[in-house]
Amino acid sequence: MSGTTGPGERTDAISRLMKPRSVAVIGASADPTKTAGRPVAYLTKHGFGGAIYPVNPRAELIGGLKSYPDVRSLPEAPDVGIVLLGAERAHEAVRELAALGTSAAIVLASGYTEVGEEGARRQQQLLEAAGPMRLLGPNTIGLVNLTDNITLSATGALEMAGFEAGHIGVVSQSGGILGALLSRAAARGIGLSKLVSTSNEADLDMADFVDHLADDEATSVIALYMEGLRHPDKFRAAALKAARQGKPVVVFKIGRSESGAAAAVSHTGALAGADRMYDALFREVGVIRAQSFADLLDLPAALASSRRLQGRRVAVLTSTGGAGTLVADSLGTSGFETPPPDEVTAAALRALQSGDHAVLDRNPIDVTLAGLQPTLLRGAIRALLASPTYDAVVVIVGSSGLAMPDLMADAIHDCLPASDKPLLVYVSPHAPGIASLLNQRGVPAFMAPESCSSALAAMRQTTSWRAPAARPALPPMAMDAEWPVGALDEAEAKQLFARFGVPCVRERIVSDAAEAMQAARAFEGPVALKILSSTITHKSDVGGVAVNVAPAQVGERLARMASDVEALAGVRPSRFLVQEMVASGGVELILGFHRDPLGAAILLGMGGVTAELLQDTVLQMLPAGGLTRGEAASLVRGLKTWPLLDGFRGRPPADVDALVDAVVAFSQMAAVLGDRLLEAEINPLFVLPRGQGVRAADGVAVLQPQGSQGDKS
Repeated sequence: MSGTTGPGERTDAISRLMKPRSVAVIGASADPTKTAGRPVAYLTKHGFGGAIYPVNPRAELIGGLKSYPDVRSLPEAPDVGIVLLGAERAHEAVRELAALGTSAAIVLASGYTEVGEEGARRQQQLLEAAGPMRLLGPNTIGLVNLTDNITLSATGALEMAGFEAGHIGVVSQSGGILGALLSRAAARGIGLSKLVSTSNEADLDMADFVDHLADDEATSVIALYMEGLRHPDKFRAAALKAARQGKPVVVFKIGRSESGAAAAVSHTGALAGADRMYDALFREVGVIRAQSFADLLDLPAALASSRRLQGRRVAVLTSTGGAGTLVADSLGTSGFETPPPDEVTAAALRALQSGDHAVLDRNPIDVTLAGLQPTLLRGAIRALLASPTYDAVVVIVGSSGLAMPDLMADAIHDCLPASDKPLLVYVSPHAPGIASLLNQRGVPAFMAPESCSSALAAMRQTTSWRAPAARPALPPMAMDAEWPVGALDEAEAKQLFARFGVPCVRERIVSDAAEAMQAARAFEGPVALKILSSTITHKSDVGGVAVNVAPAQVGERLARMASDVEALAGVRPSRFLVQEMVASGGVELILGFHRDPLGAAILLGMGGVTAELLQDTVLQMLPAGGLTRGEAASLVRGLKTWPLLDGFRGRPPADVDALVDAVVAFSQMAAVLGDRLLEAEINPLFVLPRGQGVRAADGVAVLQPQGSQGDKS
């Protein structure tokens, strides 16, 4: 944005956008059935208490309100202007609003960057017209503030009579999704606070509204529908602010199938990919990733209860066995436990019910008749909430609840003050009315058994997340002038790694058979022979790697390798590496560094030629000071195949301490080199048995000139 307004003024402008005292609607139609007629109609219908100024030169009255011929004729500078003109004229209204002193404008028109070069030109024209005034959109459906009855939107979802105001703020980069969430939440009794469609984000973007909602007293959870991030650093700061203020952020990020690795030099680039970088960013800042669109409402609904899950033990209370099994099975696959009740709790449950219908020595806890008797249901829920055996309770409402939905909802709601443990409900029959009643009463209720486990997992993640500790950046290292720019060959890459403390295998550079045989004899045993090239990264794909070569056969093998590579790659290699063979018993890992528009990350995984096939990897965003030993150890233990390093089935334990040291050293290299380093990888990194250390046996690195900013495309 152009202009000279400071951060405080710009923040105030967002506040006025979210809660204006006056609204001008530019291009308003007198026909409320048309898109241009909706904003005025909706503002009136849903109880906006401020001034509404329709602007239309061909109408005297719109919705019973005086219509003004143009912006200059308005009696005051409105806090917000809704611009309903087409892309060819919208900038004119924006310029007039800015000149009048309006705080923010909402531009609904499409035809901007989403349509190509001409649209991008129009969007830049729009920005220039706005000057210091803030812009929402263009190509947006607007925003809805349910807390204060303010509807600055044309979404048809506002045709509904009323909405449940609550504590979930929604920011969507799609206008259509905003309307979908608004209507779905209303149907389910889930209360929302604010909804914003950011769309093209010419000025205001998702991060601006996350930052605003983090300060909003009416919002306790923030839900995001995300297509991509234009300003990752700004989003990181806003998400951390929300997390530190105890406001969970849930994001449904689309584009999971997109590959960000098309131009990657190394295996790391392919293994990281764009979507996995989002995962790493979300973990860093405490954002919970919704795995399905349904989760985008389910998870915030559970988190809005503000109840903290301290453990993984869950009681399932049911009056219908099949539904209980569905929930228990889903919990089990999500890492939760369903232990049987302790003796004290079982005795309390037995005291509630006469006869022999109850099954109280196992979990799910089947109190068959309790579903028909709200008094018994209250007693059973309270007993389970009070039990030291359980960290949360899931209540199943069966078909018996259809006969008395209000009584059932009241009975469950009455138990909330008894404990601060999470209390969720799975409504087994198709009874959305019961679920809506429960949600309205502050009890998260779901129509799918899997939603219960997803909600509890989100609660657990919120409870266990810890903000990253601030640490100073490492001082930059001046690189020698002779270091090349671009892709280093393997020997150069490993020299770089060794400079920062990563142990590498012994090796020699040779150019002919005689030198190769001399080098091989020096290593006293079989050797590895490789081509040395900065342009052929995946050497084994073109026949450029041979292992366990006897010293006497190295010369012959080199000649054959040169011919094979020339036949497959079209280039005859002139330099080769002769390397010592690493002792057997080592575990092959891949250790890599990846940079993309979201930032920089360290990747660790099972390596070798099958790295991309196995895809057992963990990824973490790179802090300014590199990884700590604790962070590096967490990466190692995060591998599915961690047991192979820890003495699986009698295998000698690997030198994990040396591996952690290598990961820390590699990360510090990446931190010190900063934007100079585009990509780096060790594959394989041999982790030898305990006490024998690690060895980097192959390496890739790509450098760019000092002072470059990396690939920010």
